[in-house]
This record gives sequence, structure tokens and C-alpha cells, in this order.
Amino acid sequence: MQLIINGEAKQVTEELTVTKLLAQLMLSPEQVVVELNHNILPVDKHSATELTSGDSIEIVHFVGGG
Repeated sequence: MQLIINGEAKQVTEELTVTKLLAQLMLSPEQVVVELNHNILPVDKHSATELTSGDSIEIVHFVGGG
């Protein structure tokens, strides 16, 4: 299955939910915003949202500083 993640084509061999994808990328769901096919996906929908071939995912990280 091919996904577009932050503008780059990625090939994945297993079916993934958004939660599983974030875990593979070692990202905390509380520190990112996920946009799936041009729609912001609420955190409470991550575990129930199955990704399909051709999906476009943008992941924005929050970075603290002072």
C-alpha cells in the first residue's frame, strides 16, 4: 500500500490505523496534528481510522520553546 506522508511517497506492507502509523514514526499523538486527505483528524478518531492506499497524510509537530 502506498501512502503520501508529508509530501513523500512511502510504501507500507501492513494495514495501518493513524495510531499505528504515529507509533511507527515514534510520534506522540498529543504532540502532533494529523491531516488526512486535506481534513484535520481529531485525536479521538486516530485509532479507528484505517489508512488506505493513496491516502495523503500531513503530520505537523508542535515544538515548545522559550
